[in-house]
Amino acid sequence: MTTRTVTTATLQDWIARFAAAVAEKREWLTELDSAIGDADHGANMARGMTAVTEKLGAGAPGTVDELLKTVGMTLVSSVGGASGPLYGTFFLRTGMTAGAVTELDAGALAAALRAGLDGIVARGKAEAGDKTLFDAMSPAVDAFDAALADDADLIAAAQAAAEAAARGRDATLPLVARKGRASYLGERSAGHLDPGAASTTLLFEALAAAIAEA
Repeated sequence: MTTRTVTTATLQDWIARFAAAVAEKREWLTELDSAIGDADHGANMARGMTAVTEKLGAGAPGTVDELLKTVGMTLVSSVGGASGPLYGTFFLRTGMTAGAVTELDAGALAAALRAGLDGIVARGKAEAGDKTLFDAMSPAVDAFDAALADDADLIAAAQAAAEAAARGRDATLPLVARKGRASYLGERSAGHLDPGAASTTLLFEALAAAIAEA
């Protein structure tokens, strides 16, 4: 594989790395959610990604669309709260846009990630500054596109996306939540990282690592 393409196997490695990161950071994600939510984000995401890992372990699909559809549907059916539908929609839309292929070039991956982000917006109606996972995902996708526009290779673009996600996550700290359970707290939601933005950063860090080590 060159640094201009990503294969189904690399995307499966992405999912595996994300699952491992969620498992490792489960308590941290729950701690973040306990401050401004239902204290279940870590447990929910860990349960969902464990289900995904088991599903793929029984036989991973050969094409990108089927792989990501499997991930998305499993998350929708196994994760409670808002996280399941949002992450599920992200993977479903990403897979649908990628199509029945076994390899994506950088532009195709960028388009697929953008479609996943658009799916989350359509599902959750989130905007920048609402203190949601959108605040990490939108900068990540924008950074991926910008890096490719500057003729960066896939490794550099994915790393730029991961770094932008982390900055977006950290920028949620002073925000007052305008969506979800956290919004009920009003001003008291300020001073806490958004757990969805935190898990989204893990998602893009896993993608960068999978592409770099493919």
